[in-house]
Amino acid sequence: MRYFLKSLICSAALFVLTSRISGGAESAELAKFFRGLNLNGPALTIDGNEWEGKDSKTYACNGNAFENQAVVLKPSTDARRAQMIRSSRWGRSIDVELQDIPAGDYQLFLYVWEDNDSTRFEILLNDKTVIKQFDSGAGGSWRKLGPWLVSPANGKIKLSARGGDANLSGIEIWSGRGEIPKPPGREFVAASTPEQVDFFERKIRPVLADHCYQCHSAGAEKLGGGLLLDSRIGIIKGGDSEPPIVPGDPNASLLMTAIRHTDASLKMPPKKKLAEMQIEDLAAWIRMGAPDPRTADTTAHVKSKYTIDWDKAREFWSLKPVRQPNVPAVRDTAWPRSDLDRFILSRLEANRLSPAPDADRRTLIRRATYDLIGLPPTPQEIDAFEKDQDSNALATVVDRLLASPQYGERWGRHWLDVVRYADTAGDNSDFPIPQMYLYRNWVIDAVNRDLPYDRFVREQLAGDLLPAADEASRRKQTIATGYIANARRFGSRVDDYPQHLTIEDTIDNLGRAFLGTTINCARCHDHKFDPISTQDYYALYGIFHSTRYPWPGIELEQKQRDLVPLVPAAAAATAQAAKRTEQERLDAEVRRLEKERDAAQGEDRKRLDKAVQEARNVAERHSKSPLGFEVAYAVADAAHVEDVRVQQKGDPAKTGPLVHRHFLTVLGGAELPTDDRTSGRLRLADWIVSPENPLAARVMVNRLWRYHFGTGIVPTPNDFGRQGKPPTHPELLDWLASRFVESGWSIKVMHRLIMLSRVYRLAGSPSPDALLRDPNNEGLSYFPRRRLDAEAIRDTLLVLGGSLDPTPGGPHPFPPQAEWKFTQHNPFKAVYETNRRSVYLMTQRIQRHPYLSIFDGADPSISIGTRPTSTTPLQALYLLNDPLVHEQSARFAARLLDLAPDDSRRFEQAYLLAVGRRPGSDETDAALKFLEAVRTELRAGGVPADQVDREAWQSAVRAIFRLNEFVYVD
Repeated sequence: MRYFLKSLICSAALFVLTSRISGGAESAELAKFFRGLNLNGPALTIDGNEWEGKDSKTYACNGNAFENQAVVLKPSTDARRAQMIRSSRWGRSIDVELQDIPAGDYQLFLYVWEDNDSTRFEILLNDKTVIKQFDSGAGGSWRKLGPWLVSPANGKIKLSARGGDANLSGIEIWSGRGEIPKPPGREFVAASTPEQVDFFERKIRPVLADHCYQCHSAGAEKLGGGLLLDSRIGIIKGGDSEPPIVPGDPNASLLMTAIRHTDASLKMPPKKKLAEMQIEDLAAWIRMGAPDPRTADTTAHVKSKYTIDWDKAREFWSLKPVRQPNVPAVRDTAWPRSDLDRFILSRLEANRLSPAPDADRRTLIRRATYDLIGLPPTPQEIDAFEKDQDSNALATVVDRLLASPQYGERWGRHWLDVVRYADTAGDNSDFPIPQMYLYRNWVIDAVNRDLPYDRFVREQLAGDLLPAADEASRRKQTIATGYIANARRFGSRVDDYPQHLTIEDTIDNLGRAFLGTTINCARCHDHKFDPISTQDYYALYGIFHSTRYPWPGIELEQKQRDLVPLVPAAAAATAQAAKRTEQERLDAEVRRLEKERDAAQGEDRKRLDKAVQEARNVAERHSKSPLGFEVAYAVADAAHVEDVRVQQKGDPAKTGPLVHRHFLTVLGGAELPTDDRTSGRLRLADWIVSPENPLAARVMVNRLWRYHFGTGIVPTPNDFGRQGKPPTHPELLDWLASRFVESGWSIKVMHRLIMLSRVYRLAGSPSPDALLRDPNNEGLSYFPRRRLDAEAIRDTLLVLGGSLDPTPGGPHPFPPQAEWKFTQHNPFKAVYETNRRSVYLMTQRIQRHPYLSIFDGADPSISIGTRPTSTTPLQALYLLNDPLVHEQSARFAARLLDLAPDDSRRFEQAYLLAVGRRPGSDETDAALKFLEAVRTELRAGGVPADQVDREAWQSAVRAIFRLNEFVYVD
């Protein structure tokens, strides 16, 4: 309550939090008291439970002893608890080892207090931070922190405090995952006497109504701290934190602390303090046991008002089961080539529109070739397709393109957009990740192999947890989890690294990429638009909290760790042990030299100072040196897998109920079995690609459609929720999704299905009726003209210049780890030139590649479902002046001069290669005049005669590069 009474939060969160604690608190077995430990005091009894004292043999603690029983505690509490709190162990680095603990699950509480001035420190459990930068508060403040779910290792649990001077008073341990029983204490008055009712009605109800109901009643616009003061049940249940009233004890009641304004951080009402008589009346009422004649259950009213209606939520179009719709009848039965076409034509006919004529073969092969491999067709391929009169000619072209290794490079790049691929971490210093290319290449290979999409999902989420047929398969599956590892990193610190932000980025991308859903909107409160509760969010959070992410390096720890070996475990262990042994030897040498230096004087001390520094440098270089075997920037299950608690308003330091790991409730809410001791990533993957999930297949086929036609059937491919746009052809979307699953989740089958349709073959010329009745071409009466994306433009330039290196890209030339000195003010920045395809360019997270930023390349910080298409002067200037353009235009010009003996035939070849067609006679005439004018100008400028033709043709080529037709596909 101390942290939330002042806050106005969404009341929807209040009651959802009570519904699914550990799989349903009402049905869960209660936890049992296991042990209480008074760290610096005698054995005593608290809440009816026997606590051990400082002489207990079941723990070890290195903190200093401290006690001051004269300090007034805020809030006050019972005498035994106060005695325990005011005697503590303190220090800037405290470790408490709890011993003799049987295997199992436990919930642990920690009592801390402040005897003097406020300080900040962090709390760690089994060396894992559970609270960062805890503020101890003013003198006399105390807190009962937790509970934290924990399991012992070898019968021990370690609890630590680091940073400021922490006062640790006591530890309370409960066995089991169930609800913690409420402690015995004074009870609220159950039946009020007439005198008590009269007192309440005259003295209490008016104060609550006039000063509290605005924020703390069922009628409040936003419920403050989840606390209802407009009913007896609301007061008894309390809000998001500790109960506001301790019956019979005003001094222990947080409500009194708030209204007395004795704590600067907790003042209610916030603007003006109550009159002293009103404060005394409330204290008297609490001493009576808080008699309250109100019988209405306002908590039930608020719950019914804000609880998600799951059945109603599932009526939204994207959450309905995928069905196999009837193929619609059409009037023009001769036009469709497939059932897909009938869905398109049915809508066109309903809108009194006719489809455009078919595109010519030159246009069609250029469209298909750029679509599938992102490169222009050769003149020979165009000629062969124009001459092939077989009705299956396009199918032959499509199959040839799908079999090309360049197909994976093209469509793998599309997936990398969605998963916000980057070769750097995204933290303040943007540390490079030299191993990330392995995931990029895995994606390209998986797309080329037509890895079934359901398997594609499973390997990226849980490849390390899947059985592997052999070592090569295990290697690939491990690399695939680079999808999770590639989550963005933040800040520059180590001990208090904001891991919750990296997990948030993971969940955000998971939702958008696989489900077309903005799950992360439920991090602080129930999703305002879609049926996703905060508990759903933290159910998924628990899965990734139980996952060990690799460490990319950060400003205060400039080396990688926790990467996954790509060699057999025995070989990895041997190499790691050898490096550890050598590191210990080097560190020991540093300590030996330091000891000698400290004992030396004069010149000897100066000499040893240098020796110490050199030894330190050697030890540091060795600590950053590679292990001697290949590793992947990939994930593994954490040492401790566990459910997590809701983070109130998204703050990891303010926790709520424990949530068992499960899938989104609206999608069935399947739970991780209690006997599953993994992170749950494999179950999550299974839930996502389950036949019962209506989103996975819909989302993926919509992406395929979007890349073929420029716009998805659902125009917002990353958002199938209420904030997204509805499908233009919902029946077609379901028909495609059904075919996708029936095909064995084959992406290549879907390519053939879409590209061999009649609608894909349409010309790009709209009729006047289409422009009038369907200006956005939602009905697809003609093929939408599209600009080439950044990668296709650059790759085409390299192809025309004869410079493209077709071999797959490998690692980037990052500086070796031993040389890393990146900081927030001196971050890693680099651009590595290559003649390989653009998918292999090094991609930074916080600094866009200069070329890709000009032509709307993907932003590697966020999931990109649809790239924007801008038209700017910089693009025209790039195609005129950039060194890459000049280099490739020179090479293309030299190529043209060798291809044909005269200018007319050279122009014909230039057009065939650059735009896929022969120039018209007027274009040739204009080009010849242009060439002659340029030659005249070059000669007048003193250019040597043997260079005039080459430079004139370079100028002509750059003019071709600036044609709209060069960068657009019809």
